[in-house]
Amino acid sequence: MSRALSLFVTGTDTEIGKTLVSAALLRGFARDGLRAAAMKPVAAGASMADGVLHNEDADQLDAAANVLLPPDIRTPFMLKEPAAPHIAAVQENVTLDITRIVDAHHAAVQMADVVVVEGVGGFRVPLTDAHDTADLAVALNLPVVLVVGMRLGCISHALLTAEAIVARGLPIAGWVANRVDPAMQFADENIAAIRERLDRQYRAPLLGSVPHLSPASPDIAATHLDTARLLQTLRAAQR
Repeated sequence: MSRALSLFVTGTDTEIGKTLVSAALLRGFARDGLRAAAMKPVAAGASMADGVLHNEDADQLDAAANVLLPPDIRTPFMLKEPAAPHIAAVQENVTLDITRIVDAHHAAVQMADVVVVEGVGGFRVPLTDAHDTADLAVALNLPVVLVVGMRLGCISHALLTAEAIVARGLPIAGWVANRVDPAMQFADENIAAIRERLDRQYRAPLLGSVPHLSPASPDIAATHLDTARLLQTLRAAQR
């Protein structure tokens, strides 16, 4: 039996569509005949429902996956406060232990063919005084998919994030343009500028451009993503 594939999804900022793209990748992988599972290792902003803590992003990932992980594996750290994770963790007297997340990931890859790990916020969001989500990505040692929220300033945000990913020794498996601002001027020109630079500097292919969707639909978004190319990249990286 071959090892499960896995990837880490990060973004240029918060609220730029990481969950939508992660869910779309899950739907695409399922469409390709794979058992696809999701992890949201750290989720900030949770409320009780039927005696269980729920987070909207984690629930959306579960809805898109065709393999459901146990809640403590899917989300080792579920925080109630809708704040930056390190702040919410202090409020709840929790230490965001990266080792615990790595152990959960080891368990997750035993249960599926592919595991999509969605980060929290951008690539350098603090988890503790000493560690951030970049450290988490390094500890997991996964190829990264970068979600770029297409809005004013996105070119610099995309290039800075890509530079930070590569500086940590991680490959960029590809990037996704997510059109979060339907009124953005010159969106196509911005996508072309990012595409040329990320391909030339990091050989990071554009995996797709997701149109502005209201309401958000992972199934529709999946039709705009080249999951076959992504799978090929992930399998090559595993060899």
